[in-house]
Amino acid sequence: MMKENPLAVSIAAAIADSEFKGWPIDREGKKQLVSCIPFHRYMSTCLYDTDYGYYRSGPIRVGKEGDFYTSSGIGHVLAEVVAGCAINYSESVGEPLKLIEWGAGTGRLSAQIAEAGAKRSSEWAERFQSILIEDHPAHGQAAKEAFAEISDTLSAEPLLASSDEAWDASWLKQPALVLANELLDAFPVHRVQRVDGELLEIGVAGDEVQGFYEVCMPLTDSRICGWLERDGIQLREGQRTEVHAAAAAFLKRLGAAMRTGRLILIDYGHEASEYTAEHRMLGTLMCYWRHQASDNPYVRIGEQDMTSHVPYTFIRHEAEENGWRVASYSTQKQFLIENGVLELLQNDYSTDPFSKAARMNRSVRQLLLSDQMSETFKVMILDKI
Repeated sequence: MMKENPLAVSIAAAIADSEFKGWPIDREGKKQLVSCIPFHRYMSTCLYDTDYGYYRSGPIRVGKEGDFYTSSGIGHVLAEVVAGCAINYSESVGEPLKLIEWGAGTGRLSAQIAEAGAKRSSEWAERFQSILIEDHPAHGQAAKEAFAEISDTLSAEPLLASSDEAWDASWLKQPALVLANELLDAFPVHRVQRVDGELLEIGVAGDEVQGFYEVCMPLTDSRICGWLERDGIQLREGQRTEVHAAAAAFLKRLGAAMRTGRLILIDYGHEASEYTAEHRMLGTLMCYWRHQASDNPYVRIGEQDMTSHVPYTFIRHEAEENGWRVASYSTQKQFLIENGVLELLQNDYSTDPFSKAARMNRSVRQLLLSDQMSETFKVMILDKI
């Protein structure tokens, strides 16, 4: 099976050439060392391999025909609120802003924000330039189409850039509002577990008989223990959790690149006490394929999404240590209410359930009430200092 998947072949070769050794987790007796790679490298390859990674190739991954939905799929509510926040922030800064969505996907949210902003302010086009950072070719094309649909409202086309291009761009050093909607949850993570009182890392080994499988290995990042201690995390025996080193690196690099600006993080996640609560003995890592969830990252290599909840205690500490100030932090529900979402509700006397007012009212209710999503999702706003 591994030979039939080019990405699996690449991962198997990396394991064979790896300097790391691990031992099977469930095997009793003497440790039998096997070649392995850290899980974070495995996850990074599955998601971000240039040729075959989930976020770099294949069809559109978002929406009904994809594997998962994002908040922008629920009407225009989030866009309306973010547009209002952008206008208020622009007024406080007193100069035009680059409006950057990092990990823009199909561009639907950015297009919705631009459309809502243009209706709110006749000066929107002068105040904001939409910039979409996205590495998936099909998503980039979809983003162009999303903005083409609002060309009557907003004539200016967005600037599309890859993440590599963004880091070297001059516009990242100009005043900017950066939106990261469900971005951090898709960054590769270290997985660690307490075994016989010792903190170990989860590695990935593999062969033709077993396929890819998990092993224990020594920690590969010397910062892991210090991070857990700083955040007040003490794992129980046998408990696993994720460590978001890639998210820390993103905050550090973005903080160094930007001179003036604000970063809005919207993602599902928890504070440390909830993130490693007793009912989360196996961590938060999940996989999604055709809107079906599983906890097995070793199947459908490069064809399924992998995510983990965002550890907001960790994100706060890393942000503050890398030139950011937390301007606000709340549940998505609280953020929406505090920023005028209830004003979007409309009196609707029509019997048409698909009228514009009816659809907007349904979207507001869904974002605020459905499946506790607005409680699990958090919004953290960081200012560059």
